[in-house]
Amino acid sequence: MPQAYGQTQPPQPDPQRNPTAALPQRASPQFPANPTPAGSFGYASAGAAPGMAGSLDDELTAEERVNIAVYENVNRSVVNITTQSVRGDRFFWMEIPSEGEGSGAIIDRQGHVLTNFHVVDGARAIQVTLFTGKSYDAELVGQDPTNDVAVLKIEAPAEDLFPVVFGDSTRLRVGQRVFAIGNPFGLERTLTTGIISSLNRSLPSRRTNRTIKQIIQIDAAINPGNSGGPLLDSRSRMIGINTAIASRTGESAGVGFAIPINTIARVVPQLIRNGRVLRPEIGIAKVLETEEGLLIATLLPGGAAEKAGLRGMSIRTKRQGLLVFEYLDRSAADLIVAVDGEPAKNVDDFLSCIESRQPGDQVAVTVVRDGRKLDVPVRLEMGE
Repeated sequence: MPQAYGQTQPPQPDPQRNPTAALPQRASPQFPANPTPAGSFGYASAGAAPGMAGSLDDELTAEERVNIAVYENVNRSVVNITTQSVRGDRFFWMEIPSEGEGSGAIIDRQGHVLTNFHVVDGARAIQVTLFTGKSYDAELVGQDPTNDVAVLKIEAPAEDLFPVVFGDSTRLRVGQRVFAIGNPFGLERTLTTGIISSLNRSLPSRRTNRTIKQIIQIDAAINPGNSGGPLLDSRSRMIGINTAIASRTGESAGVGFAIPINTIARVVPQLIRNGRVLRPEIGIAKVLETEEGLLIATLLPGGAAEKAGLRGMSIRTKRQGLLVFEYLDRSAADLIVAVDGEPAKNVDDFLSCIESRQPGDQVAVTVVRDGRKLDVPVRLEMGE
């Protein structure tokens, strides 16, 4: 994962093979004494895992030691999020107050809290409750509906804020143990465990026509209220945000999903700085998916694609007697097959290629035109 903020952790012994590495001595978790500098969230050094005293330590299994270590390292980083919103009564034309609950994770000593967008979507008031039991009014700093991510801000003493440590979701493997801490049904800081059941799943975004890629599938119990809470590895590092379950009852059925931390780490700095994600714009309004690639239907007038010379469909006219018909001529349109060498088999592949770049970057769009392949350089512009 690109390390734009802070430092990565040095290699550590595997606590599952060497349980004593996870729980060395009886001690309180060690957290940074000074506030984490702005922009270095998620990369504070993890504290030493607390140990268990005397004979009790000897009675614990290796699995129990890891469970305890993860929980004691991270539970103070997990918060309970309560929202107040209103819904309309269609019979009496009234606004009825409604409450919601979710989870979140502290990511720095400045009071930024990471959660799901859907946890706070539409909320008029948001409260965050820390492990101390103290509640704080929260400000919605930034939101990214496409990736179902939101960042809140609370004004709490730095000594009560224990940031999570970010892991690297590109290094995950199926079968790896995972841990979820959250507030299912309002039960604060509940730990559940499981394994990674699959990787690289896709989930439809709740507010856009996009899909969230590289989703982590887990079998750890995820229930209402867990949304927004951290998914952790055996070394107490946050590897994702628990976001959804596959269930017909609304309760855990052993199929849960988490947004990978690398996706989150890319957008969080922008959410804190700008309140939203500034995505690049290529200037293509509409494409048609075909078996060969994406056929450009329409371009944005004056947009990046038009400036670069990409071609869309053209409108033709045809006369039959007294009637004049307009139709789209596909033969003039470019067929997009790749971006910077990455195949663009569907719209989501294409947008993922574009959105992994920055406004101002130049990309090579490979198209088929008049039966020939050619690369068209396009300078990406700032999106809305």
